[in-house]
Amino acid sequence: MILLEINHIKHYVRDRLLLDVNNLQIHDHDKIGLIGPNGCGKTTLLNIMAGKINPNNGKVTRYAKIELIPQIKQQAGTTKSGGEVTKEYLQQVLYRHPSLLLADEPTTNLDTDHIEWLEKILSEWKGAFVIVSHDRDFLDSLCTTIWEIDGCKIIEYTGNYTNYKEQKEKKKLRNQLEYKKYMEKKKQLERAIIDLKHRAQRATKKPKNISNSEARVPGVKTHYASIQKKLMLNIKSIQKRIERLEVVEKEKELPPIKMELKNAELPRNKPILRVEDLSGIVGERILWNKISFQIRVGDKLAIIGPNGSGKTTLIKKIINKDPKVKLSPSVKIGYFSQDLNILDDKKTILQNVWATSSHNETFIRTVLGRMHFFGEDIYKPVEILSGGERVKAALAKIILSDVNMLVLDEPTNFLDAQAIEALETLLMNYEGSVIFASHDRRFINKVATRILSIRNGRIELFNGNYKEYKEYQQRQIKAKQDKERNERLLLLETKIAEVISRLSLNPSEELDRQLENLLSEKEKLIQKNFD
Repeated sequence: MILLEINHIKHYVRDRLLLDVNNLQIHDHDKIGLIGPNGCGKTTLLNIMAGKINPNNGKVTRYAKIELIPQIKQQAGTTKSGGEVTKEYLQQVLYRHPSLLLADEPTTNLDTDHIEWLEKILSEWKGAFVIVSHDRDFLDSLCTTIWEIDGCKIIEYTGNYTNYKEQKEKKKLRNQLEYKKYMEKKKQLERAIIDLKHRAQRATKKPKNISNSEARVPGVKTHYASIQKKLMLNIKSIQKRIERLEVVEKEKELPPIKMELKNAELPRNKPILRVEDLSGIVGERILWNKISFQIRVGDKLAIIGPNGSGKTTLIKKIINKDPKVKLSPSVKIGYFSQDLNILDDKKTILQNVWATSSHNETFIRTVLGRMHFFGEDIYKPVEILSGGERVKAALAKIILSDVNMLVLDEPTNFLDAQAIEALETLLMNYEGSVIFASHDRRFINKVATRILSIRNGRIELFNGNYKEYKEYQQRQIKAKQDKERNERLLLLETKIAEVISRLSLNPSEELDRQLENLLSEKEKLIQKNFD
């Protein structure tokens, strides 16, 4: 059943065509992820579908009840976390039982616990939805279709986000093959033209084996002129064939990036930051008890934990050089926070980055290109940038600064998936040390080599990536469950032996029932062991 249909809509922002959609349909049970660069029109499209915005041209037909969850921001004066506010809002919307749910960045400001809660709710929900999200694991777990806004058009891909990336990669490989074939054919025809031009030039000259008297014989000049004319016709024919070739544009290939760090001569694995008996206390609240750890050259440490657990507090203690934090004199820190106060609004993106970097313009342009600032984009003043563009500019400025340790507090907030993947590549290739707090599970898994988890007042350190950490956690949980199960089995065996002993001395229906219940519980526990 069709829930919503879009026909021939066009929508402009000032003079720029933002969306040009010929036809889209949403059916019941569709699970759609809507993706695209910051500013491409994702939020606008959701509002058009919900009836909050009227497109400049075209028609939207709604056949069912639709609810829109906008980007939710914590209200001033409330003591509730962003996760609690989003959870309440979502529960209210779902209580109204819409057939189609439109959600705009519902995971923003949510910690991992709330993201996983939201995943569970939506995976069990029977209605259709269109979700805008930069969380790739979130899209992978929920979506069966991806809509990508490319330019002002929408391209549909079957499957989740990983399937979309695989299809994009296959498309890229096809493009490379088609481009190679196109260029080979074009060069072959161009070589044929050059060869024919040489032959035409030779046709105007007197052949060496013909004497002057023979050359003056009537018809000889006409014969060679005729040859030249035919060759020129052939040249024109081939030129038309070149013009008729279907042009294949080569996709941009991003060049490899290798950062030249200041103090890069520091030996790998040398400790450059030591935390000794550091407590996390805010007012009367204890976030964590004393903790000691060290950061080595090249470490990429992810700080994870629920909102309010103390991640930002720990980062600020490092940045502000708490007495319990010992830094090597060679360490130069570049710090990213959400207030973006490192940017000068009156200067361009390039001027902002260049002000604190010793890299040359070519390299700076390369890194800015990775963050999707192409061509003339780098000359935009910061004051006209969108929120997502400001975040990308600030991150580029920090990464290109003359520093050798990056400290990043929630760097992926407000970035689209493309920008997050670009940032991943930059950080994975970064030879300095990185400390970052994030709730983006795939980002953490790609970048981190160590995990520092803050939960329930305890800090746990783990050497490895996020996937390995989660597997370790599962093993720990299973070991605890196995221990509890074995202890329960041992207790049941003791009770069973006791009841059997009593039955042998004084049989009764009550003891029979007790024995039956104990044996049944034992069987269930044993079955769980096999499961």
